[in-house]
Amino acid sequence: MNPEPPAKPGTCCCSNPPAPTTRPGGCTPANTGFVRFLGLGIAAALVWGVLYWSLGSIAAWFTYSLLTLERGSRLGSSMEFFVYESPKVLLLLVLVVFGVGIVRSFFTPERTRRVLFGRSELVGNLLAALLGIVTPFCSCSAVPLFIGFVSTGVPLGVTFSFLISAPMVNEVALVLLFGLFGWKVAALYLCSGLLIAIVSGWVIGRLRMESYIEEWVFSTRPITGLPGEQLDWPARIRAGRAAVKEIVGNVWLYVLIGVGAGAGIHGYVPEDFMASIMGRGAWWSVPLAVLIGVPMYSNAAGIIPIVQALLGKGAALGTVLAFMMSVIALSLPEAIILRKVLKPRLIATFFGIVALGILIVGYLFNCIM
Repeated sequence: MNPEPPAKPGTCCCSNPPAPTTRPGGCTPANTGFVRFLGLGIAAALVWGVLYWSLGSIAAWFTYSLLTLERGSRLGSSMEFFVYESPKVLLLLVLVVFGVGIVRSFFTPERTRRVLFGRSELVGNLLAALLGIVTPFCSCSAVPLFIGFVSTGVPLGVTFSFLISAPMVNEVALVLLFGLFGWKVAALYLCSGLLIAIVSGWVIGRLRMESYIEEWVFSTRPITGLPGEQLDWPARIRAGRAAVKEIVGNVWLYVLIGVGAGAGIHGYVPEDFMASIMGRGAWWSVPLAVLIGVPMYSNAAGIIPIVQALLGKGAALGTVLAFMMSVIALSLPEAIILRKVLKPRLIATFFGIVALGILIVGYLFNCIM
C-alpha cells in the first residue's frame, strides 16, 4: 500500500478551504462586479434622462437657429418633428428593449409550452394571450412555437390566442405608446389587443378546425428549451444589452423611415383632409384603415411615429388603432409563412376573425373617445 503524499507546509488534511480573496475594503470580486454594473446603470440612466428631457430644446435650436427655417412653415414643422421624434423614439426603444431583453431571459419556448399545456380552454386562451405580451416572438418567429404547441397537445384555439397576441400586443409598441401618448392610450391598446387575442382564439377553438393543419405538423418532434439553464443577474443584463444591439440595430432604419413619413404628414397634410378620411364621421374609415394596413409590413417602432402624426392631424383614435393593429398583427409575409403549417381555409378564417375584432375595436373607440 503506497503511503499518502505528505501535506504541504502549513496545511492539514482536515483544514477548511481558503476563504475568497478580498480586496481592500472587504469587497469580493463578485461584489465589485455588481457595484460596477450598478454604477454604470445609474450613469446610463442619468445620461438617458438628460437627453430625453432636452430633446424639445435641441430640436427647436437645430431647426430654427442652426438651419434658420421659418417658424410655422411646413418645412420647419416637418424638420422639427423629425429632429425631435427620431431620437425620442430611439431612446424609448433602447430603454424598453433593454428591459424586455432581461425579461426574455426568464422565458424559453419549453417554459412557455409548459405553462399552456393541460389548462382548460378558456383559461388557456387567457394565459396564452398574456404570455404573448412578455415572450419575444413576432408573428414570423412564433410559427415554430405554433408547431411545437400543436404537436404536444396544446389546444388549437389556445395556440392561436398566443399566435395573435405575440405580435399584436407588442411590448415595444406598448411602452412607446405610453411614452408618447400617456397611459390611457397605452391601456386601450393593451386591453383591446388582449380581448381580440382571447376571443379570436376561443372562436377558432370552437370551430374545431384541426383538420386544416398540415399533416406533417403532428408528426414533428416537440421543441425543447435548455434544461436547467440558470442565469445570474450579470448574464441577464448582458442579455438586455445584446437585445438592444440586435433589435435596435435591425429596426433603427425603419424608425427613421417611419418618423420621416410622420414628419411629412405632420408638416404637409392638411388637418381637414386627414379628418375627412380617418375621422369619426367617415363610417368607412375603419375598414379602409384595415385594408391599407394588411398589405403593409412594419414593426411597432416604425409605425408608432406615423400613428402619432395621424392623431395630431385629426384622425380618430379608433381608426388609427385599427390601422396599427392590422399592420402589426395581419400582414402578407405572415400569411405566406403560416401557409407552411396551415391550409388556406384556416388561414382565411384566422385573418377574417382577427380583422373583424380589429374593426369592432376601431368602431367602439371611435364612439366612446
